[in-house]
Amino acid sequence: MKLLLIEDNATMQTTLRRSFERRGVQVIGCEDGARALALWQASLPDAVLLDLSLPGMDGLEVLSQARAAGLETPVIILTARGTVGDRILGLNTGADDYLPKPFDLDELEARLRALVRRSGNADSSSGAGRGPVWCGMHVEKDSGAVYFAGHPMELAPRELSMLQALLGKPGHAIAKERLFELVFPGENHVQPEAIEVVAYRLRKKIAHTGAQLVTLRGLGYLLKADS
Repeated sequence: MKLLLIEDNATMQTTLRRSFERRGVQVIGCEDGARALALWQASLPDAVLLDLSLPGMDGLEVLSQARAAGLETPVIILTARGTVGDRILGLNTGADDYLPKPFDLDELEARLRALVRRSGNADSSSGAGRGPVWCGMHVEKDSGAVYFAGHPMELAPRELSMLQALLGKPGHAIAKERLFELVFPGENHVQPEAIEVVAYRLRKKIAHTGAQLVTLRGLGYLLKADS
């Protein structure tokens, strides 16, 4: 299991990280609300532990923006705000569970694994035709269409081919020559520089998603999350 831990208390984060790593869980830590959303989109964790009182952006705003971006990762809110009203607000914003501080680590782990199991079952039944979500985007396996936040993106065929390839390896460079083969298959009359025009147009069309199309000189192109 890969866990994104969004907690600004250094002592709490260290304690939880060590505890979960001893139990075989991979932990990615984040202390800042504004950075948390980008890290969430880039790392695609199996679950998120989210504190509400964060610097930069409140935890509820992080959660709200994540859900709006199509990120469906199971979320447990961990917070000292333990009133019924706070719990209802968190759940209505998109949290799957709520555990007030202080809490028992064994109970937290049990709730976490239960959420991940239920999420996995849901994905296998209703999301079988959907590829992994990254920055709110995913490729429908049957149609090949790219969706953002649940809505199909309006892309020209060549832009779509490029984005499909890049979403297959987000965060990893794909050679310009390889992308050319995928975007212009068998079109030997097209100049190699044409791939740059497609990249330019695609870059503008994904600007609202929180992803960047980056040109790496001598290496090719890659998708990365806004930092």
